[in-house]
Amino acid sequence: MKKTYLFCALVSLTVIVSCKKDYNQEKPINKTLSPATNTYASDNIRNYFALMCTITKSTKGFFPPQAARAYGYVGIAAYEASRLGIPGALSLAKQLNGLTLLPEPGSGLKYNWAISSNAAIAEMMRKMFELKISPANLNIIDSVETVNLNFFSKGEDQSVIDRSVQYGKAITAGLYLSSTTDGGHQSYLDPFQLPYTLPTNPGSWIPTGVITTPIAPYWGNNRPFLNNDVNVIGTVAPLEFSTDTSSAFYKQAMAVYVKVKNNTSDQIEITKFWADDPFNTCTPAGHTFNILIQLLKENNATLEKASVAFAKLSIAENDAFIGCWKGKYQYNMIRPVSYIKKYIDPTFSTVIGTPPFPSYCAGHAYESGAASMIFTNLFANSSGNYDFTDYSQLQYGFTARHFSNFNDMALECANSRYYGGIHYLLDTNEGIKQGKIVGDNVNKLIIWPISVK
Repeated sequence: MKKTYLFCALVSLTVIVSCKKDYNQEKPINKTLSPATNTYASDNIRNYFALMCTITKSTKGFFPPQAARAYGYVGIAAYEASRLGIPGALSLAKQLNGLTLLPEPGSGLKYNWAISSNAAIAEMMRKMFELKISPANLNIIDSVETVNLNFFSKGEDQSVIDRSVQYGKAITAGLYLSSTTDGGHQSYLDPFQLPYTLPTNPGSWIPTGVITTPIAPYWGNNRPFLNNDVNVIGTVAPLEFSTDTSSAFYKQAMAVYVKVKNNTSDQIEITKFWADDPFNTCTPAGHTFNILIQLLKENNATLEKASVAFAKLSIAENDAFIGCWKGKYQYNMIRPVSYIKKYIDPTFSTVIGTPPFPSYCAGHAYESGAASMIFTNLFANSSGNYDFTDYSQLQYGFTARHFSNFNDMALECANSRYYGGIHYLLDTNEGIKQGKIVGDNVNKLIIWPISVK
């Protein structure tokens, strides 16, 4: 029996997943009646992701992995709710792990994809933060949704408005149901994933600050959006631990020690610019999404390009943190500050605080490496360059930083952890390498239409 999204949207989530259909096949939406996604501006979606930064920063339990996951599902919801207005765009259903079914709109009917996107994003934001979000932040989401709805509803029949809203909410319902089985569902309630027993061999991570329990030790077991994004982990093991002054490991630690002692003022500024500590900022992933917001605004991107861009970065950032955390707890490598204090100089101190999880490899390097591939694919010229200035940290009192290409941006982000004494060079070098593999895997997905390049 033929089933439309109306059936799926108005029943329980259990029934939604029983709507069996190949959702990668295009439904014959009336293209004439439904204006293309690129006829809408991207202000609304950019403003939502800017709001994500505020909510992430002010909501308990959202450390870097949890934040990347929340951004991930919101970005995918935005794409799926508007992608039928994008020529050549395919659904992520059956393209991503665990996402087998999504509702589909009825044929021969008019939709407003901006209204659908607005409803999907707002609902997914509420879902991702639902048990910890403050009443004030929840009211902001509700208010933004209403303002957007009123704006995009001008001149539309009420029937178009209603079915577009219903479709957006149905998309979120289907995605949210999938998210509940990925291993990170409501993880902000227990970001330390206790119980967890710390390994005790000499080369293992030990607490370095006021937080003595490592964050998300089982995060690497989460289901990634793409299998290829995490299957490289473990193939490159870190250096063998050693305290011998002639060993490669000792030399890595000594390099950190010497670097911190001889940092330039600019390197100290770089360290702090990219620190992106949770609850003081919106985490490394949030910084990266803020850069994307800026890039889309500078390019006067339509809702079409913004939807594709946020989806791509969402998949990459979520999977980058899963892959990175898998490596961190596979090897449980000691942080430079612990090694240096014990074996080189007990008075050593880092430029910024060392986060509470193992060293190898560097999360900042991993996620920025992934983002650099996405940004290059979306914005760079034929030579791989794009001249831009990162203004996203002005809100925290930093001076903007300029780059000639996205690879340089990722490299500076990665090196910031070395300058700060937070990571060994082997952490940052391998992190950026593996992150780029993640970004490349996302770019290779066949769902992205050439028109948004």
